Amino acid sequence: MAPEIIVYAMAACPYCAWAKRLLNAKGVEFDVRSVDGRPDLWAEVEDRTGRSTVPQIFIGDYHVGGYDDLSALERDGRLDSLLFPAS
Repeated sequence: MAPEIIVYAMAACPYCAWAKRLLNAKGVEFDVRSVDGRPDLWAEVEDRTGRSTVPQIFIGDYHVGGYDDLSALERDGRLDSLLFPAS
């Protein structure tokens, strides 16, 4: 079963766009939670991550971090094991 993927993002954020592009290239479905004008979602991001930046990416219960962290997982060959766990 594929893990739930959540991306907290802003519309005008290039790192958010890059993260979504990478996940789209992997062919996975993900939930984008736009924090634009949503103090409740900003609070959720800060509560869940201790960070106040976007994107913040979760794959299942695993907090990936931001785009740089996501792309590092891809470069290291570890992203697919998170996105496509063995059944």
